[in-house]
Amino acid sequence: MSTLDNTQPDNDDTADTGATVYDLSAHRTAPVLEPGAAVEPRIFDGEIVSDKANAALDARVERGELVLSRAARTTAVVVRTSRTVADGTVRVVRDERTHRVAKALGRNVFVYIPAGAVKVAQRLWESQTSARYERMMRQAELAGDLDKVGEWEARREQERERRHRRRQAMLNAPVAIARATAVSIVTVTVLLLLLGIVLAVSSGEFVQVLAPIAAVIDAIAWLVWLASVLVLPLAVAVPTVGLGVLWNIGRKADVPTWLAPARQARDNAPPITPSIVVKALRDLGVRELRKAIDDMGDAGAGMLSPIVLAGCGVELEVSLPSGVSTKDITDRHRRLAENLNRHEHEVFITIPVAARTVRLWIADPGALDEPIGPSPLVLDDTMTADLYTGRAPWGQDLRGDAVAIALLQRHLLITGLSNQGKTAALRALALWLALDPTVELRIADLKGIGDWHMFTDLATTMIAGPTDEHVIAATHMLEGGVEEMERRLAAVDPEVHKNGVTRDLARSGEGFHPLVLIVDEAQQAFMCPAVGDDKRPYGGSKSTSRYFMAARKIHNQGRAVNVILWQGTQNPTDQNLPKLVREGAHIRGSLVLGTEAESRMALGDKAVNAGAAPHKLRQGMDKGTLVVAGDGVPLAAGQSSLTVRTHFVDGEEATAVADRAKTMRVPVTTDAGRVGPARDFLADLAQVMGGETRVRTEVIRQRLRELHPATYEGIAAGDLAAKLAAAGIESYKAHGGVMAIRTAAVHAAIAERDEIDGE
Repeated sequence: MSTLDNTQPDNDDTADTGATVYDLSAHRTAPVLEPGAAVEPRIFDGEIVSDKANAALDARVERGELVLSRAARTTAVVVRTSRTVADGTVRVVRDERTHRVAKALGRNVFVYIPAGAVKVAQRLWESQTSARYERMMRQAELAGDLDKVGEWEARREQERERRHRRRQAMLNAPVAIARATAVSIVTVTVLLLLLGIVLAVSSGEFVQVLAPIAAVIDAIAWLVWLASVLVLPLAVAVPTVGLGVLWNIGRKADVPTWLAPARQARDNAPPITPSIVVKALRDLGVRELRKAIDDMGDAGAGMLSPIVLAGCGVELEVSLPSGVSTKDITDRHRRLAENLNRHEHEVFITIPVAARTVRLWIADPGALDEPIGPSPLVLDDTMTADLYTGRAPWGQDLRGDAVAIALLQRHLLITGLSNQGKTAALRALALWLALDPTVELRIADLKGIGDWHMFTDLATTMIAGPTDEHVIAATHMLEGGVEEMERRLAAVDPEVHKNGVTRDLARSGEGFHPLVLIVDEAQQAFMCPAVGDDKRPYGGSKSTSRYFMAARKIHNQGRAVNVILWQGTQNPTDQNLPKLVREGAHIRGSLVLGTEAESRMALGDKAVNAGAAPHKLRQGMDKGTLVVAGDGVPLAAGQSSLTVRTHFVDGEEATAVADRAKTMRVPVTTDAGRVGPARDFLADLAQVMGGETRVRTEVIRQRLRELHPATYEGIAAGDLAAKLAAAGIESYKAHGGVMAIRTAAVHAAIAERDEIDGE
């Protein structure tokens, strides 16, 4: 098809020229106009050529020198498509995911399977030869142990003798097999004939004589048919299984660096050497340190202790020269890490006991980004707990060692920025406590989104919600803990309980069992604006604050009688976590924080001065990583804090652990907490006694339960006696030997209290 349109239009302007118009842009023949039809103006993208030029153009077309337009368009499309495909191919080839897939394919197909085949071949060769014994003899000879050389030589000769006997047996095996096969065939044939004779006699049909032999022949035919059916699946499955076995054996082989996965490539990174550490210290920008290193005869190597492996990294101590302080090093944390070819979070600097010394822990590149695995609470469904003798599994330290926390009679505080794993870390410890049936849990979740729902019917109190009413209920929970603490303090007899609340006493059922009060998102309580009917605020940090004072009382005396307070709160400030409450916790842990000032509030000046730095953790990337300080934490000598990568126990796993704990315990009905002012015990006592002169204590207990079941439902004789003693009311033995209380004593106690409050 020609692209040239040589139809001459009826146009006077062009007719007079004696030339031919070629419509090169439309690439189609121009339409023929009817006589007298109106001519619409058209714009032609073409050129006007003379007859001579036209003849030359026709000649070029005849010679094929002029490219046809449709072919040109097709060629252009092909070119554009080729370029698009080429560009896409280049992008795919250069993409990091393609590299990972190619490396994985290369490792698994061209490295692991051949390596597995080589290992299998080596094992077969060693099993059939004396290669293993020869190797052991060479190692013993290199070690200079001639006794071992003689022992392995004797073993080699014994193996050669056993192998010779096996080969002789194999040579005689065909004759023995043929003989045994012939005897077996004859024996089986005779037995089948005897069986057929029995069948023929019993049925009266002679044909039954050969029936057993026919059945055996049919069975053999069926087995042959089955083998013919299974031959194709077996032909596919056997090589596949074989390749899988070879792959599994060979996947532990060393892989070339250019094919290695990211983690193995990190493992192949150059190790930390004394020269690297000295150079990193020399380039810190501390003039005195650089000059001292240059002046040392050993180029600074004498400053370093031996570099030892420590988990997923190495550890060493650096004795600084005179004129260089530990602060000069800690203030240049990032520069030191980068000089060691590490990120800042991969180098930890702590201050040991020795003066002018820093301890460096240097992680393998990228090692801290790897997960640490599930909690033992999840892995071991037979695990139990004992608060007095056990430790709660919490995670791993930077060395990769398991970290277990002693929680006995220790108040706990965990703080950190929001959404960094604070609740999960606190809940993991509570789940371990729940596996001790003697521990009573009372929980206030002031976030209220169900993070603690699995403790329903496990904890005696469960408050869940973020409102002021829930804060009030949490305050009442703590005040109830204070009352229980005071009862226990009054019940402890120094003559009888000379060693305080021991494990035997805590498990005796006398009311000294461990009681753990847990408040998650405790900043809600300290910042609550609600005020009670007694004009005392629930929140705040003044002596009139009910939550603050309840927490302080438990911190002061609760530990002695097994009443413990755990709190989780967001980034600490003086407004949402008062100083006295922070310092009252025996164990203080912090996730990532924003500033060094917040780290000092969370852990204390001593820990931060010694290198604790939760503000240097990475927000979002170091979730669940805490810096922990205080009593009960397994700290090395001279160490003031510990960095813990906690195990994450998700909601489903936590529910499974809690369900396991429920099977170990006496069933309880969880109380949702009470909202409203705390009950006035003396006023309730006066109300139930009425106008009577005296009332028996047993009757009083019954009336109190009827008056307010939520408060007095479980009150026992010992509980009532403790409350009376705390109020200064003495019971006496009335007529008939029953204990009773005088109404006048109750009114006198109320009057005395009112007089003290008035002052």
